[in-house]
Amino acid sequence: MKACLCKSFGPASSLVIEQIDEPVAGPGEVVVRVEACALNFFDTLIIQGRYQFKPEFPFSPSAEFAGIVDAVGPGVTDVAAGERVMGYMKWGAAREKVLVRSADVIRIPDGVSFEVAAGLAVTYGTTLHAYKDRADLQPGETVAVLGASGGVGQAAVEIASVMGAKVIACASSEDKLAFARSLGADLTIDYSKEPLKERLKEFTGGTGADVVYDPVGGTHSEQALRATAWEGRFLVIGFAAGDIPKIPLNIVMLKGVDVLGVFWGAAVERDPEGHRNNMTRLLDWVQEGRLKPHVHAVYPLEEIAVALDEIAARKVRGKVILKPRVT
Repeated sequence: MKACLCKSFGPASSLVIEQIDEPVAGPGEVVVRVEACALNFFDTLIIQGRYQFKPEFPFSPSAEFAGIVDAVGPGVTDVAAGERVMGYMKWGAAREKVLVRSADVIRIPDGVSFEVAAGLAVTYGTTLHAYKDRADLQPGETVAVLGASGGVGQAAVEIASVMGAKVIACASSEDKLAFARSLGADLTIDYSKEPLKERLKEFTGGTGADVVYDPVGGTHSEQALRATAWEGRFLVIGFAAGDIPKIPLNIVMLKGVDVLGVFWGAAVERDPEGHRNNMTRLLDWVQEGRLKPHVHAVYPLEEIAVALDEIAARKVRGKVILKPRVT
């Protein structure tokens, strides 16, 4: 079968497409024929050895996939050959077939495409876990989303809207904010030109945001924290700006704020049933038309370097999808 392989750490241009042996399902395992897989920003890091995980060579990038169960191993009764499924596997999905535990795949409802399902796990899964499991977001509350046009940022805008919250999208340019408005943002702040804390206070009548969703870090984190409401929740998602902020704890005390870490990858391992429930909810929302994930572009597997370079250059709006098989 065909696979994209990283044989040594380096740029996307060093990736190769080769034929490798097909996987065989062992006890409790399934082989899935990949119809679509998704790329994320961390894929640009993992191939360079700059990510927290360093897989053994050779490995394939891509952590998310959707496809059709090709074969099941001994003892597998929860899924059958021919069923449409999606899943998450840290890395290794950029190939025609993947081998995973049967417990790690989730059925895709009719009406949900492989391309959309393939891109749900990481960004949308992170966001629903953050809002539902960590912040207990309630309808009618106000959410401030930093980096609102990025991978998790756009998911944060969409899911907050679906959950009935008022969304203030914050980003660094008007075109990014226009994209956020198209996803359902109620209000927008260009923090490259406007004072973030003051504008958040203005938009909330002086009370501040109930929930802050921060995948950016850097200098904006403290300003957003200062603009949270009494007993607000500050969600630490990541540090796309590159700088990990040092927060004055007196702000946390004076506002009664909960600062909540969101480590979705660990949560998946520690609470697999909760992860499954969240994925099922996301798929249901897509099937019902309440959630409409934006796919930036679909590339053939052979153009993975082009796709990764687009992500690295921050040119992407929405999910980047690969098609290992040409149909």
